[in-house]
Amino acid sequence: MISTIPIPEDKWLIIVNPNAGVKKGGRDWPQISRLLNSAGLDHLCILTEHRNHANNLTGEFIEKGFRNIAVVGGDGTMNEVVNGIFQQKHVSPDAITLGMIPVGTGNDWCRTFKIPFDYQGAIQILKNGKHFMQDVGEISYFRKDEPFERYFINIAGMGYDALVAKKTNISKEKGRGGPLTYIYFVFSSLFQYKFIEAIIEIDDQQVFRGEMFSMNVGICKYNGGGMMQVPGAVPDDGLFDVTLIKKTKKWLVIRFANKLYDGTLINLPFISTYRGKLIRIRSVGKIYLEADGESLGHSPFVYEIIPQSLKVICGL
Repeated sequence: MISTIPIPEDKWLIIVNPNAGVKKGGRDWPQISRLLNSAGLDHLCILTEHRNHANNLTGEFIEKGFRNIAVVGGDGTMNEVVNGIFQQKHVSPDAITLGMIPVGTGNDWCRTFKIPFDYQGAIQILKNGKHFMQDVGEISYFRKDEPFERYFINIAGMGYDALVAKKTNISKEKGRGGPLTYIYFVFSSLFQYKFIEAIIEIDDQQVFRGEMFSMNVGICKYNGGGMMQVPGAVPDDGLFDVTLIKKTKKWLVIRFANKLYDGTLINLPFISTYRGKLIRIRSVGKIYLEADGESLGHSPFVYEIIPQSLKVICGL
């Protein structure tokens, strides 16, 4: 039964993923809770119990009257909460204010919005209340040949990027994770991967047809624990930034690995970049997908931008 008791306008729902950061969320929550109390932030805390629980909790507590939600977790937990915000029908998504106290392994969304990784700093940002209206992406894709939709707020990756994310996520589920896990799988998975033929249309124009290695569609700049594969992405310009790595010699990925971190990857001759609002991707064979680090499904894909539709607390 949904409560009819009014929720104070400044009260926060804190959604805590105790498994985030290879169980760092659970270990550090008592410390974070004390800091929240010391900062004088009125809040209700709920711990997630299973995958996609944060999505369900978000919709439930929005209906109860909460309009301020903060995530104690990583990019995956943030993604679940965003999907809860956009899937619920009780209020417009832009009526919700969303913040984050990062405890994940990558914390890439926070990098764009200058949210510090230390808890006291992140809570101060939350208390300051400075907000930013960012774009949100919606993806249509398939899982076991059944259609699905998902929202994302950072970066979606396809092809090799999705394979690396999947292996990283499996490792985390087994309790083996950390900042270097993603890098390990970037190199260890390289020579088992097969190129896939793709047809890419952006804003109803075909921009590519051929074999691809990997592709990123970005709203923000960072993924993989600080990599910049879409360095030109601007989170409120109403456009996706796209980086396509075409078929090339695989050893070049190792040779130019440093360019993943400084944004100069896009200057290499086997890289193409694009911008657009609507992206369609078909393939000969299945291309697999991850969004905000969460492994999802396979092609065909349709990406649509929802401009300036999510209010986020930031340190910019």
